[in-house]
Amino acid sequence: MKRFTDLVSECLPKISEKFPWDIAEKPDRVSPPLIIDVREPAEFEAMRIEGSLNVPRGILESACDYGYEETVPELAGAREREIVIVCRSGSRSALAAFTMHLMGYRQVVSMKTGLRGWNDYELPLVDNTGKTVAVDRADNFFTTKLKPEQLEPAKVTGQAS
Repeated sequence: MKRFTDLVSECLPKISEKFPWDIAEKPDRVSPPLIIDVREPAEFEAMRIEGSLNVPRGILESACDYGYEETVPELAGAREREIVIVCRSGSRSALAAFTMHLMGYRQVVSMKTGLRGWNDYELPLVDNTGKTVAVDRADNFFTTKLKPEQLEPAKVTGQAS
C-alpha cells in the first residue's frame, strides 16, 4: 500500500522544483510565469499569490484540456509557457507538476516549500479582496492543525488480527 508521501516522493525525481526566492527574484524574465494554485477554493480565497489562477487538484486534468466544463483556456493553451504550480507545502504541487508533465507541459515546475515557504521568505500574499496579508496571519493559516481523528491510530500490540 502506498501513502500520500510515497506518491509525492516517487514523482519528485521526475519533475522540476524551484524555491520561492528563485521564482520571485527573476527580473530578466520576458514574461512572468503562469502561476497555478492547486489548493481548494476556500484556501485560495483566504490568501494567494497575486495574479495566480486557482485550478484545484480535483479538476486539474480536465482544466488542462479543451472540451471540458472545467477547461481553463489560459492553462489549456500554455503547454510551451513557463508554469509554476503552488500549494500549501509543495506536495500537491509536485503531484500536479508530474501530471502536467505527462500531459505535455514542457516548462512546468513545482514551488518547493509551497506557500508556507513563500510566506517564510516574506513574499507578498493577498486575500480575496486584494489586500496584502500580514506575515503572522499567513503563518497561522499555513500551520497544520490536525484533529485527533486525523492522526494515525496507535497500533495495538499483542492482539490477534
